[in-house]
Amino acid sequence: MSNEAVHRQKWLVLVAIGASTFMSALDTSVVNTVLPVINQSFDSQVATIEWVVTIYLLIVSGLLLSFGRLGDLRGHKPVFLLGFGIFIMSSALCGMAPSATALIAFRGLQALGAAMLAANSPAILTKNFPASQRGQALGLQATMTYLGLTVAPSVGGWLTDLLTWRAIFYINVPVGLLAFLLSWRFIPLDSPSEHCERFDLAGALLFMSGLVLLLLGLNQGHAWGWTSPTILGILIFALVFLVAFIILESRQTSPMLDLSLFKQRVFSASALSAVLNYVTLFSILFLVPFYLLQGRGLTPSQAGLLLTAQPLIMAIVAPISGTLSDRIGTHLPGVVGMALLALGTYLLSKLGAQSPLENVAIALGIVGLGTGIFISPNNSALMGSAPRHRQGIAAGILATARSTGMVLGIGLAGAIFTTVLSQSQSDTALFTAMHTSFLFASGIAVAGVVTASLRG
Repeated sequence: MSNEAVHRQKWLVLVAIGASTFMSALDTSVVNTVLPVINQSFDSQVATIEWVVTIYLLIVSGLLLSFGRLGDLRGHKPVFLLGFGIFIMSSALCGMAPSATALIAFRGLQALGAAMLAANSPAILTKNFPASQRGQALGLQATMTYLGLTVAPSVGGWLTDLLTWRAIFYINVPVGLLAFLLSWRFIPLDSPSEHCERFDLAGALLFMSGLVLLLLGLNQGHAWGWTSPTILGILIFALVFLVAFIILESRQTSPMLDLSLFKQRVFSASALSAVLNYVTLFSILFLVPFYLLQGRGLTPSQAGLLLTAQPLIMAIVAPISGTLSDRIGTHLPGVVGMALLALGTYLLSKLGAQSPLENVAIALGIVGLGTGIFISPNNSALMGSAPRHRQGIAAGILATARSTGMVLGIGLAGAIFTTVLSQSQSDTALFTAMHTSFLFASGIAVAGVVTASLRG
């Protein structure tokens, strides 16, 4: 193949990966927008219909590492294409779901496909782009994630108003088929690992069980009560499974998670920095709507307009930062990005009942700028520090860091917010709770500055 053909092919690979990333991001959040409509359609209970969102998050998070590892052993393209097929088929089934229970089941199947996509796409990009362009490629992939999250509320509302809520799932079928064909045609068939290793089924089951229980406990803790027997039991079992997983992996010759990766400072610091970044970011995404809607009395459309600024800035900045990191290294952008995130979060903690809305926009803009600067170089550093036969594990850890940080951020912010709010009866209780919660999130971001600095 000529140099020109190779050059063209790698960008077509990015288009295919970008399409899958956009669809996955869209489906992660688009359902939230129309959940009340779905609930009304099935005449279901809110506690039941919430599982349409929860089951997707839990299954994706629990399977990311397993499917990344499977990609290392069997080839990333076959696992990626299988995931695409499952995602498209399950999207159609979601659209045809006759009941809330069926929709929850089909969303679980959709999450299975999404996990295969998310766990293998960074590895495919890393293998198809040289180190000098890795940050740019991963930055453009991050842009597709942010674009998916940005347009999800608008797309969900528009399709539901124009057609029906079922259209948010049906739209995945034609778009997904086109992206599937692009992936099948242009993603090179990578060779499985040359090392004689097998899939660690016991490790996969322990990790999935432990992480799913941990995320379930953190996700439902504020609703079921942090000291309730149910939550305590879930968290204890999660700890037991995860400790057993680590012990097992330390003795395996073909581990699900190669613990030696964490002996590399770049890898371990990048993974921890990613978790801290997402904890901070999703704490903000959880808290700001309460401030705008309940504290300031904005309409949902007004609040949505303000909130859109953040992911848009992230989408613009991420590929620029990735390209820059290819030239100057990943250390400085990572530190600067986390520092800006800490600053933006601190500014959010200073907002009150009379703060100009421009201040809200500025703070959110700084948050978006910081996250956009941080993500691409950090992802590039993590993926670049893993050997070629461990790219799937690295991608799985990267995706798991994102989902874990998301749940931790929402869970911790929700716990602090509701605890402070319940302890005060004053008119300013809401703003006191906001102030405390944002300060805590800012502290998490400061810790991220430290870990990003340690990465070197």
